[in-house]
Amino acid sequence: MPLDRVAVLSDIHGVLPALEAVLAEPEVAAADRIVLTGDIAAGPQPAEVIELLREQGERVLWVAGNADRELVEYRRGDREEIPDPIGPFAAGRLRAEQVDFLAALPTTLTLDVRGFGKVLFCHATPRDDEEIVLVDSRLDRWEEVFAGLDADVRTVVCGHTHMPYVRLAHGRLVVNPGSVGMPYGRAGAHWCLLGPGTDLRVTPYDVPAAVARLVAECHYPGITEWADYFLHARATDAEVLRAWGPRDGRTAS
Repeated sequence: MPLDRVAVLSDIHGVLPALEAVLAEPEVAAADRIVLTGDIAAGPQPAEVIELLREQGERVLWVAGNADRELVEYRRGDREEIPDPIGPFAAGRLRAEQVDFLAALPTTLTLDVRGFGKVLFCHATPRDDEEIVLVDSRLDRWEEVFAGLDADVRTVVCGHTHMPYVRLAHGRLVVNPGSVGMPYGRAGAHWCLLGPGTDLRVTPYDVPAAVARLVAECHYPGITEWADYFLHARATDAEVLRAWGPRDGRTAS
């Protein structure tokens, strides 16, 4: 049977206060499933975020992101550094069984959602966990990204870029819920509700109080600056789009 309502949470990045705010939303609590599209734990409260999500039981369906993979590789000695400076701290905060849990997560997930049919959930793109596609990516770029995708997948839900959007590309609906914990362009905890339509949501919460809480509870040396920058969304969408344009295959303007 198709699912009627699916809440999609992406890029939580270990920010517990933002996750708590989203889980308290009545429509998230009432959703048939909560799908996580990766980058769940890499941030100031990784172990706490994983445990809160696991407490929700089988309603939560997990997809790994590149940052989750990097935490696992770092802890297992398969890499010596992580591009995100907070990554080694987050990796060190995880229990061994949490590392194993992240390692076992799938990179894609497909669900039947009423009104959408077969929906594919991934982190960055269906074929790669750190590939960049943006709201204004060229159609030929989307053609590359969709290569090999089953024809009956008419909706793709992805995260990774921390900016929400909905667009059509070659007849497929592409949905990015934005970021729960590290939004770019606008503060708040961003997520999406699928069914019967596509509803991009932002949950406001007390950001100054959350910053103070992270500073009090997290022992990452740069937590004050980290929390102020990311929770207040001090990176604008224009800045991020310009910075990531070359990774989308375009030349810098």
